[in-house]
Amino acid sequence: MTESSNGYPQIEAPQTQEPELTPQELRQQRLMVVGAVAFLLLLVGLLIGGIFLAIDNPETTTVFRDVMIILLALEFAVIGLALVILLIQLARLINLLQNEIQPILESTNETANTLRGTATFLSENMVEPVVKLNEYLAVVRRMLDLLNIGR
Repeated sequence: MTESSNGYPQIEAPQTQEPELTPQELRQQRLMVVGAVAFLLLLVGLLIGGIFLAIDNPETTTVFRDVMIILLALEFAVIGLALVILLIQLARLINLLQNEIQPILESTNETANTLRGTATFLSENMVEPVVKLNEYLAVVRRMLDLLNIGR
């Protein structure tokens, strides 16, 4: 810390440094880059091969198209089943919230209200009389000090 021109201490910002990668992290990073490049090359190769296949043999292309349509239909069926399962799970969660969590929250709210009432009761019946007694004692002590009786 250094002192600035107005006399207040000036806090210097901490210097941040790039964390150095360990050899294992570097190896993982290189592996990910190589994997991504290989995937892109494979994708481009499949695209080029598909174009040549479509141009060279139209019958094979129609069979491939039909197989892909069937696979997409199966995929939509699986997605539909997953959505139905998701809706069932959501209904179970809502049921859990309404039938189990709601009573716990109501009980907690009731306990908080009871505690609030207890605190109010103690404040009115215990704290206020003690405070008033201290006020009266302070008045008596001050009167005795003014009359020089206590000293």
